Amino acid sequence: MQLETAILDLLAKRAPTSTICPSDAARAVGGADPDDWRPLMEPARQAAQRLVDRGEVDITQGGEPVDLAGARGPIRIRRRRPADDDADTDNGATA
Repeated sequence: MQLETAILDLLAKRAPTSTICPSDAARAVGGADPDDWRPLMEPARQAAQRLVDRGEVDITQGGEPVDLAGARGPIRIRRRRPADDDADTDNGATA
């Protein structure tokens, strides 16, 4: 829950259209030392997915929503936009 809270708190402090990196949440929870926050990267990605499942955020690549399971490389996290509430339930991912 700590990472989910960190994600939501970080997004709340930014413009509605801004995104964060999972490392921002990992650093917020683990501190500035890379030895402390790097192990939190995968848990931060998983926390973001739980927030996607609750309809609170989107995981994006290139500004487009993606499914975390299929995402390769860097991801960003953004607040769910009102128009996104009408999107299909697979978070906009395509096969």
